Amino acid sequence: MMLAFQFQSPGPVFFEIGPIAVRWYGFLIASAVLIGVTLSQYLAKRRHINPDLIADVAIWVIISAIVGARIYYVLFEWQDYVNRPGDIIAIWKGGIAIHGAMIGGALAAAIFARLNKISIWQLTDVLVPSLALGQMIGRWGNFFNSEAFGRPTDLPWKLYIPPSRRPPEYLQYDYFHPTFLYESIWNLLVFCLLMYLFFWGLRHRNRLKVGTLTLIYFIAYSLGRFWIEGLRTDSLMLGSLRIAQVVSIIGVIIGIGGLIWLYRTGRPLPDVVSSKPPINRDAEN
Repeated sequence: MMLAFQFQSPGPVFFEIGPIAVRWYGFLIASAVLIGVTLSQYLAKRRHINPDLIADVAIWVIISAIVGARIYYVLFEWQDYVNRPGDIIAIWKGGIAIHGAMIGGALAAAIFARLNKISIWQLTDVLVPSLALGQMIGRWGNFFNSEAFGRPTDLPWKLYIPPSRRPPEYLQYDYFHPTFLYESIWNLLVFCLLMYLFFWGLRHRNRLKVGTLTLIYFIAYSLGRFWIEGLRTDSLMLGSLRIAQVVSIIGVIIGIGGLIWLYRTGRPLPDVVSSKPPINRDAEN
């Protein structure tokens, strides 16, 4: 029974065609992007937003997210790059951070919304369910790479990590917390919550204010990431603080503060535009 819950990566390579190796991580991320764009376009139609905007903003967000994720990681691991600056752009060697990707993607989305005269909150409300789903899928890339795991454990759902991937202080241990699995399950729950609220909002018009889904995503994702980060062995640190936990606390504060602003004051959230978003008259009801 114990063995039934033991995880072990088969390796990072999905398949090879001659000299070309397709890695699981890349395949999963590409799949998450495709599924996410399709889902957000569908949600945009239900919110009477031109779905073509989603495909356009996706390009902005993906590029900015990759750049942001790399810059974020390098800044907090600068001691590893100060003597080899050429590796700063070597993203294929690993080293990205989801919070950096979220910051970079959010900035790109805000600029896009401003240029296209659409509410940033209308836009992000149809993007965050796809973001949660994409994070759920993408975390399995950590499994195949044998990375982003937790402290040693002997629980039934333990994860085997090969010696070459273990931190030096844990070389004598074979099994670790599968934090990739914890976060994947958590993100799936966040996705289900957001989708439920999205369609609840459609049935109860004007009950779910613009920006609510985005703020709930901030809270829900951050709560899960905070406790999961406490188990990990590879956290980005600032002194004795785990940066992901600090950012998670900020995310919860922003989310709760935003909900209080929306539902206690009755005022809309600060936005990049003052006009209403473009309406797609041909969208489905």
